[in-house]
Amino acid sequence: MEEWTVEVEHCKSPKEKPKTEELEFGRIFTDHMLVIDYTEPVGWHDARIIPYQPLTIDPSAMVFHYGQSVFEGLKAYYTPDGDIQLFRPEKNLERMNRSNDRLCIPQIDESHVLKAIKQLVHMEKDWVPTAEGTSLYIRPFIISTEPFIGVAPAHHYKLIVILSPVGAYYKEGINPVKIAVENTFVRAVKGGTGEAKTGGNYASSLKAQELCAKQGFTQVLWLDGVEKKYIEEVGSMNVFFKIDGEIVTPSLNGSILEGVTRNSVIQLLKHWQLPVTEKRISMEELYQAHMDGTLEEAFGTGTAAVISPIGQLSWEGKDLHINNGKTGKVAKALYETLTGIQYGKEKDPFNWIEKVTETETIPVK
Repeated sequence: MEEWTVEVEHCKSPKEKPKTEELEFGRIFTDHMLVIDYTEPVGWHDARIIPYQPLTIDPSAMVFHYGQSVFEGLKAYYTPDGDIQLFRPEKNLERMNRSNDRLCIPQIDESHVLKAIKQLVHMEKDWVPTAEGTSLYIRPFIISTEPFIGVAPAHHYKLIVILSPVGAYYKEGINPVKIAVENTFVRAVKGGTGEAKTGGNYASSLKAQELCAKQGFTQVLWLDGVEKKYIEEVGSMNVFFKIDGEIVTPSLNGSILEGVTRNSVIQLLKHWQLPVTEKRISMEELYQAHMDGTLEEAFGTGTAAVISPIGQLSWEGKDLHINNGKTGKVAKALYETLTGIQYGKEKDPFNWIEKVTETETIPVK
């Protein structure tokens, strides 16, 4: 693919920036968005930054009928030095291409898309909130736009990136949350789309999430879709347990989404020389560890929440209260280190940070 240029159309009526106390997750959006088209046989073309606006799409566009779509989520952070930086954005775009492959969507040029995202973030730099714990959420997504009612991969797509200044994902913050273990519904199975970041996975999780929310739980912990026995992931997070000194997370099995934060946590734990294992673990094993007194910590990991300690798991009428409902030492250390790196307050020994600078942006037409 040839090097892109990016057309820029500036917004004529900029919106008022929200106050910190007004920030919710995913409710407010910036003045501009990035759009790139795909048409066969041309490929990806016409990259442009335009004012944030509604889309005009044919009612027969295939995304509405057959769900051919993928998305990603990452953040831009404001540092004490006044820089804006991204955390491992190349991993998100690598995962987007894996999702693309599973959904029969054409591959993107990851380096070009990253440059275009950086240009968009740089344009919207005044939207990056500066208060502690806030950030600019970046949502790239691809939808099939071909007007055709037929079950086949589309020939036309749009890649769109929108930005949203956000506060904390969970109102609980770093405080432990209550999680319900799901025994009735199934999110994904090996061979399905569980390891792709596609909207259908989340649509299938809504019913269980709705029911558990009515009972006062923050999220659902999904078990495997075949035996409903082995732990997989929480609705918006991967999950870790500290059992008798060892930190365990379910191994990737074809139905679990490989989280960027999950990968980062594993690297950090190994860097700290703490025992961390990826393996299959059943809910029965976890319950037995709780009864034995060896279940020391549980926490979720994800871009939105970073680290979310789990203070209670409810499974088949039994409540597992973990670490007396308090945040564990490992979860706290991971949260402080990861956010420290993300916000430029700690050293980055892994070269995870990408600075957003004007000199790195793509030439404008």
